[in-house]
Amino acid sequence: MSESDNIYPEYEKFLSREDKEKQLQQQGHVFWMYGLSGSGKSTIARALERELQQQGKICLILDGDQLRSGLNADLGFDDASRAENIRRTAEIAKILAHQGFIVIVSVITPQRQFRDAARAIIGADFSEVYVKASFDTCQQRDPKGLYIKVTAGQVSNFTGKQSSFEEPKSAELILDTETLSPEKSVERCLNYLKPYTHI
Repeated sequence: MSESDNIYPEYEKFLSREDKEKQLQQQGHVFWMYGLSGSGKSTIARALERELQQQGKICLILDGDQLRSGLNADLGFDDASRAENIRRTAEIAKILAHQGFIVIVSVITPQRQFRDAARAIIGADFSEVYVKASFDTCQQRDPKGLYIKVTAGQVSNFTGKQSSFEEPKSAELILDTETLSPEKSVERCLNYLKPYTHI
């Protein structure tokens, strides 16, 4: 007998998603923000969360650094570990979206296969948001001091340097933070999210 033979999900006995969304006056959705370290993901995510909260909406952020300090603390930065990091994050986001939450994910997600995997798990609730900035720009910003450590050889498998980052072939939304201010980026996010925040 496999382990799956001992699992008996009874989703039909739970309060329905429709009931929860009606109570919250919003639709559950996953806003998956990705880009290089220093591109502006966390800044935009936090500002977007504040704006939605002021509108009376229920949302939360799944931040890559926070997840790696707890739930995903056992994972490294090789491709297999990155894939598992994304899988776990996507499964959590999916559960939360089904509860009617607007979920803002802020995770580097460097390869298309990882983003495709997250989309496959989450399904129709998934929107891909590329927070775009070049490696050189992110290196100049270096808000966490990571690029200095990379230059000193203190960080391995760093995205954009030793580990590749693949730009999207298509994404629901692209925020070029070399030309857009954080405020304008948040405004674009809010406009995109209107169908999910007004029901």
